[in-house]
This record gives sequence, C-alpha cells and structure tokens, in this order.
Amino acid sequence: MKILLCCAAGMSSSLLVSKMRKSAEELRIDCEIWAIPTDAVTQQIDQADVLLLGPHVRYLMMEFMELGEENNVPVGLIKAEDYGTFNGKKVLQQAFALQNNKKGG
Repeated sequence: MKILLCCAAGMSSSLLVSKMRKSAEELRIDCEIWAIPTDAVTQQIDQADVLLLGPHVRYLMMEFMELGEENNVPVGLIKAEDYGTFNGKKVLQQAFALQNNKKGG
C-alpha cells in the first residue's frame, strides 16, 4: 500500500513517516510512505492508495476529500494525539482501516 501524508510544509511529518516505516517493518507489512506539503497533494494523490492529513491542516479536509473522491483515494485526518506523539503504529493502522473501508464500500 502507498500512504501519503500531508502537512503544512512537509517537514513535521518526516518523523512520523520514519516511525510508520519502522512499525511496518516490524509488522512485516510492505508499504511505501511519504510526506509532502499541502500544495503538492494535487500532483501526487494519484500515486497514493490513502491520503492522511496532519491535524494542523484539518481546514483542508473537505477540499482533499473531494480530490480523494475524484482520484478514488480515501482521505483521513490523523488524530492529534497520534500525530503529536509520533505513534507510527496507530497511524499505520488508521491508513489500513481507511483502505479496507474503501474496499468494503
């Protein structure tokens, strides 16, 4: 699975991406995870299976949900506590739950 994270400048998500990759490796899950700033989402959403937004860019949620629908990519908002504590495992689980909901629905 390809997981795209979006934050204001693409910087604050880098540590979370590292933690998510480590969790994926520990769980033996094959996935690609990367983070970008909000202004790059339109160019890269078609490369992702799931788009997750950092809590500090929640104001863009509706816009990105529409973009996600157009590209058949589910969009979710990372919980503030998971983002703030860099809980890679929980955010990884959230991404897979979003992907599974897409398949089921």
